[in-house]
Amino acid sequence: MARRARAARGRSAASKPDAPFIRRVLPDINILDEEQIVALEAQVDWIFEEVGIAFRDDPEALRIWREAGARLEGDLVRADAALVRALCSKAPREFKQLARNPQKTVTIGGANQVFAPVYGSPFVRDLEGGRRYGDMTSFEKLVRLTYMHPYLHHGGFVTCEPCDVPVSKRHLDMLFAHMTLSDKPHLGAITEMSRAEDSVAMAEIVFGREVMERDCVIMGNVNTNSPLLVDKVVSEAVRVYCSRGQGIVVAPFILSGAMGPVSTAASICQAMAEAMMVCAFSQLVRPGAPFVLGNFLSSMSLKSGAPTFGMPEPVVSNYAIGQLARRAGLPLRCGGSLTASKIEDAQAAYESADSMHSTMLAGANFVLHAAGWLEGGLCTGFEKLIMDADRLGSYQKVLGGGLDTTDESFARDAYGEVGPGGHFLGSAHTMRNYQTAFYEPRLSDSENVESWEEGGSKDMRRRAFDRWQTMLADYQPPSMDEATREELEAFVARRKEELPDAWY
Repeated sequence: MARRARAARGRSAASKPDAPFIRRVLPDINILDEEQIVALEAQVDWIFEEVGIAFRDDPEALRIWREAGARLEGDLVRADAALVRALCSKAPREFKQLARNPQKTVTIGGANQVFAPVYGSPFVRDLEGGRRYGDMTSFEKLVRLTYMHPYLHHGGFVTCEPCDVPVSKRHLDMLFAHMTLSDKPHLGAITEMSRAEDSVAMAEIVFGREVMERDCVIMGNVNTNSPLLVDKVVSEAVRVYCSRGQGIVVAPFILSGAMGPVSTAASICQAMAEAMMVCAFSQLVRPGAPFVLGNFLSSMSLKSGAPTFGMPEPVVSNYAIGQLARRAGLPLRCGGSLTASKIEDAQAAYESADSMHSTMLAGANFVLHAAGWLEGGLCTGFEKLIMDADRLGSYQKVLGGGLDTTDESFARDAYGEVGPGGHFLGSAHTMRNYQTAFYEPRLSDSENVESWEEGGSKDMRRRAFDRWQTMLADYQPPSMDEATREELEAFVARRKEELPDAWY
């Protein structure tokens, strides 16, 4: 009976359309009082005005800053805080990123949250294949799984590095995979200016120039070179994406004690200053260009230098950055299901849960690394992707559901039906609502031990392995206009012919 009920719930859930993103009802958690906020913002302004941020190896970026009235000393840019904050105010608080399937378009910013998978791992791991370098076959599988999972709203981009394809050409294959194997929104390439330009050009093939003039259809995700350095990878990506009205996500990657001071408050302020200077630059390139303020602040082992995740200091930084980003009027990217663990073990569960829970409550609008992260980001776990995404469904219900206080929720007719000492299992109210009353994670086993043993005594890693294998077997590609596909194929073939193979 329990299994039949579970199957019925699964059919019911499958029949409902997936939410393309989370419309948050739960209030943000604010841990800073006004005095603390003012002190942190004063430190950020001091960095703008007295310390400065270097914009290196991009003369055009320096020219843009000089014309805006910034003070330059070589490639070091200092600017009045009022100027930086005024420029940042031009970026939208909320914007849409269109998906190829309009039903999967996401809204980033405001009270909305969007979950995307792990980004940038050179290795992959699964229960049977073990740890290995990522390749295009693994990459395409991960794109398919992300497309199929209802609690991942966005494709990200480098779900793993396809290390079997030359670096100079792999962005073309990755973009083609995202654009054809999925119809969710995704990011583009940023590692070299021409690769960013290829990303925008391919997005134009899919969406058309007129749509791109009005709407964001693709974004780049870049990291400042902390401490206090914006290299040309960042500034050129900003110029490519933002000049076309497309979005840019900028996340300082700071390990406190290495790329930032060991004190969490100082590292938070440094992260804000670095990201906001790039935001100001993006608005000099094109006022109103979508911008997401990112923060990737982590603690580290001061004995070994290894990054640590799920620790109290990064958790606190998520909350603090959330408040500061809202005060600045900017959409926020932070956190994720982060862990230093090598496999999906108890360490991975604890660290990922603490990191992701604070990400959720801090109000992060765009969350890379929401699923699949292992080994400090060096490895994408297939089982980890499915396990993390399973938990994202529960976060989605907490964030978007609130507490139902309608007449139906008070179940008064059930009290008329069930007397003292009875039970509500068979009541009409229970039968009306049992399919949707509770979130039931696909991977958790809540049955008795006899049923578990009868099913093979599988732990969650094995259940996750079986789940993604089944998903790939059931995969059906989303429909695509054949002429658009052919034009994309021709673009990729032409650019590959023009580009020499390079492995750097």
